[in-house]
Amino acid sequence: MGSANITSLFAGTIAAIFVCGSVLAQDKAAAPAAPAPKGPPGFSAMDKSSVGKSKQDGNLKPHATPPIAAAREKLPVDKLKVPAGFKIEVYSHGHAAGRTMVMGDKGTIFMGTRVIGRVYAITADKKEVKTIAQGLTQPNGLAFRNGSLYVFAIHKVYRYDNIEANLDNPPAPVELTEAYGLPDTIHHNWKYVDFGPDGKMYVQVGANCNICEINPGTHAQIRRYNADGTGMEIVARGVRNTVGFDWHPQTKELWFTDNGKDWAGDSGPEDELNRIGKGQEGANFGFPYCHARGIVDNDITIPNACAGVVMPAALLGPHTAALGIKFYSGKMFPAQYQNAAFIARRGSWNKTQKSGYDVIVARTQPNGTATIEPFLTGFLDPKTNEFNGRPTYVLPMKDGSLLVSDEQNGAIYRISYGR
Repeated sequence: MGSANITSLFAGTIAAIFVCGSVLAQDKAAAPAAPAPKGPPGFSAMDKSSVGKSKQDGNLKPHATPPIAAAREKLPVDKLKVPAGFKIEVYSHGHAAGRTMVMGDKGTIFMGTRVIGRVYAITADKKEVKTIAQGLTQPNGLAFRNGSLYVFAIHKVYRYDNIEANLDNPPAPVELTEAYGLPDTIHHNWKYVDFGPDGKMYVQVGANCNICEINPGTHAQIRRYNADGTGMEIVARGVRNTVGFDWHPQTKELWFTDNGKDWAGDSGPEDELNRIGKGQEGANFGFPYCHARGIVDNDITIPNACAGVVMPAALLGPHTAALGIKFYSGKMFPAQYQNAAFIARRGSWNKTQKSGYDVIVARTQPNGTATIEPFLTGFLDPKTNEFNGRPTYVLPMKDGSLLVSDEQNGAIYRISYGR
């Protein structure tokens, strides 16, 4: 994902509070507001460490996320395209800037946000949107287990017990911040978390820069913990910014997306789809010295930069901002989608001709690679270079349908097949 301007980020958050003042006044704060984490030392306007070496437009900047959700009639459903036999419709709307999705035991959809500081709950029956936490710093990381919702907001970690029975009056959360011991820098540290097949909590800790030397003990890695925050292990290193991972239903291997470096030109380095194969736990995936399939960094160089680096299973396009990934094991879609992975690409900002803004399918191969094909398109008009939505996460449902969150419009779409 492209590097964000910390000053603009906080300004945007403040603006969102003023614009949504009447709404926020009605929200119930379910967690204490955390002090603002620290930005990395020497953080420049857009961390353009390579802008002088690329041929990109130096005026490129991230696209602002609206602080208010689009009205239902403004949603771009009529422009969206899925393969023949599939249908796309609005599942819910009105959750401004909603991104990450997890499902509770009773069918409640919980959504995290990055810029607006809220956590939402969407009820299973009436699709009512409830704000269950606010005032947090980028609470993008959500996980659900044994009736409890886990919320990761940079380095702050909260657990809401029996949450689905208390959506209108959330209990005071159990704070696990000290136990997890996560770094408090913001840059690429909005979280993605999930429980693995081993019952452990897996947590992403992104790089605290666009491109820089990192402390390999604290950043650019995927960790795992016991649910209470004990027993930390590092399962992947050299991971610049993954905000989506999942386990293959059959092999149980961990697959994750990773966003490439900005300001290195329009054509790369490409985002990655990576796999941690058997015996590869703790392996190095390249950052900051080696990108994509063996591209040596031209800003930070070391001898034999790509030696021992695990190469990607597939490349996902330059600056496409590949985020949420989920393998499909439902029964509704045709057989060729069984055990394939759906990946949401939020879309580029650090690219003159925009790319991404879609959902793609990754089909894993016996040799550990993957093939990529389009699935949901229509958010981007290549003729005008304008977009009308930004898909961020995907979530398979119990009935076999697939949910896709649209951060730009504050909506979730449901994709079904044959019914």
